[in-house]
Amino acid sequence: MASRLSTELVGVELPTLRFQWTWRDAVLYALGVGCDPGAELDYVYERRGPQVLPTFPVLAGGKMMDTLPSVVELDLRRLLHGTEAVSVLRPLPPEGDVEIRGRISEVWDKGKAAVIEVETAGYDDEGLLFTVHGSLYVNGAGGFGGERGPSAASAPVPERAPDYTVCQQIPHHQAALYRLSGDRNPMHIDPDFARAAGFDGPFLHGLCTFGFVGRAVLQSICGADLRAFAGLSGRFVGQVWPGDELVTTIWATDDVSAALQTTSSRGAVVIANGQVTLRAPE
Repeated sequence: MASRLSTELVGVELPTLRFQWTWRDAVLYALGVGCDPGAELDYVYERRGPQVLPTFPVLAGGKMMDTLPSVVELDLRRLLHGTEAVSVLRPLPPEGDVEIRGRISEVWDKGKAAVIEVETAGYDDEGLLFTVHGSLYVNGAGGFGGERGPSAASAPVPERAPDYTVCQQIPHHQAALYRLSGDRNPMHIDPDFARAAGFDGPFLHGLCTFGFVGRAVLQSICGADLRAFAGLSGRFVGQVWPGDELVTTIWATDDVSAALQTTSSRGAVVIANGQVTLRAPE
């Protein structure tokens, strides 16, 4: 029987699963996060590999989060994605069969809401391949007497011009395409469901936005080199709507890290506290 949210869930192991993909899955994900065959053919054409975007493991993290209802009571209408972080130890192959292990790492009581954090690690025949850390903000689930946890305040960005600025248009069909990679939350396609949850209508998946931002990082500070991309993290602080333009600004802080922020054409920050980790050349 699933339990109510409480601090007793911290450390609970989630079911060990297999995360398998073919080149079709890699291509569908690439298209779902906006890859353009004219400029990014390597990610959408099987005769080029295809190469696999380094944010692809978020699908494994999502698959692990899908097991949460087996251990904790959750109302889908009350869930919002809070934060996401992905790290990759080496470029992903075009086809894979990975064992993923997950655990509930934190449960925070925010008063009127709660936050539950999940860690996922993926292992192939060579060992650890990637890790994913995600948090869910659960409206109405707080007040159980747990610790409040760290503040969610946005960190200030550097007070200088960014080193890179990448603009990306979000097509009106993008959420419908992204959900084919497995995240079929009706919040992102069903107007009635979205309005019942208190929103004006369907908006883009946070992880779809995260994939767009990952592409911006790859194209700019990574110089399109998959080997240079070691990790990306950020906090979701606003909705992205069909037709919006994303503007991702990146500040290099040293040779292997950078700060990042993404805003929408509506002027709102949508990803804050962004951090990029680079892999130094061998």
